[in-house]
Amino acid sequence: MASWNSILLEITYQVLGWTAFSSWSIGYYPQIILNFRRKSVVGLSFDFAVLNLIKHSTYLIYNASLYFSSAIQKQYYEKYGYEQMIPVAANDVAFSTHAVLATSTIVFQILIYDRGSQKVSKIAIAIIFAVFLSAAVCFFLALPSHSWLWLISIFNSIQAFMTVIKYIPQAVMNFTRKSTAGFSIGYILLDFTGGTANFLQMTVQSMDQGSLMNFFGNIGKMLVSLVSIFFDLIFMCQRYVLYPPSENAEVSSKLVEESTEPLVKTSDHPQ
Repeated sequence: MASWNSILLEITYQVLGWTAFSSWSIGYYPQIILNFRRKSVVGLSFDFAVLNLIKHSTYLIYNASLYFSSAIQKQYYEKYGYEQMIPVAANDVAFSTHAVLATSTIVFQILIYDRGSQKVSKIAIAIIFAVFLSAAVCFFLALPSHSWLWLISIFNSIQAFMTVIKYIPQAVMNFTRKSTAGFSIGYILLDFTGGTANFLQMTVQSMDQGSLMNFFGNIGKMLVSLVSIFFDLIFMCQRYVLYPPSENAEVSSKLVEESTEPLVKTSDHPQ
């Protein structure tokens, strides 16, 4: 079993890991608070919210299994070598657990708050069905030979795939509405910070071990970071360049006026 060669890099690794955990975990609350204050989820893509919940659920299965299961760790060492380190840290498990709870809260808000005419698309429903079906098939394939590392790698691949596609509905919605009103920029800024810290954490571990196996052994974690950074840059461009806050305020005020306009108007000049 591998150990750290540099105490400084080990400390840096832990600091970056918990920085990613803090940023990603706190990042959900601006959106939750925004929904609570508005008592509305209009402007938040439901496809994004639901796909995000599925993504974090599969990621939690992968992280918790590899971190806590000695049987899966043994299979990992047999495949990648006993000189390699397990690519999942405690902060990864903590983040995944919290993310499932936070995204579940957002989905619950979608159920109880004003949704306007928004709904989950048929494409998103089809993707979710395909994910559950694939996971079930892979479980029964892995069961006879106890190929648990292969099975959780499938879950890791699923979460990587969900990471790639989950941001697309929100980016398209912002483009279609020409506004980011209803979608918290605080979430994006913290998500960008978490993605950057997460990638740097993996880089530090590779530097200490003198190997890139850390990236290949947990390609899902690497993709989470890179894809998050890419789409966060798109969202920041939409927020601050394409659809700045002043335009968002105009769109929001129009939506409020339309929603509060009485059904029956009184005469402007009553007798």
